[in-house]
Amino acid sequence: MNGKLRNERFIKIGLNISYYRRLRGLSQEQLAEAADISRQWLAQVEAPGLVSPLSIETLFCIADALGVEPAVLLDFSR
Repeated sequence: MNGKLRNERFIKIGLNISYYRRLRGLSQEQLAEAADISRQWLAQVEAPGLVSPLSIETLFCIADALGVEPAVLLDFSR
């Protein structure tokens, strides 16, 4: 797979996390606590200019904390 495409996908995941976090009215601190990750890590994942690969386990924890299916965070159609 093209490295650029892979990086774009990680960025889109971060943007989706940010979108659903804000939609739920959560701060980064609140979501990080609910997902059992650090706020700094969440900020890095959400940063639009950074590529921050995350594990499936972390993706599941974030999705659970947001109350969405993990597939929602992998939807790149928006």
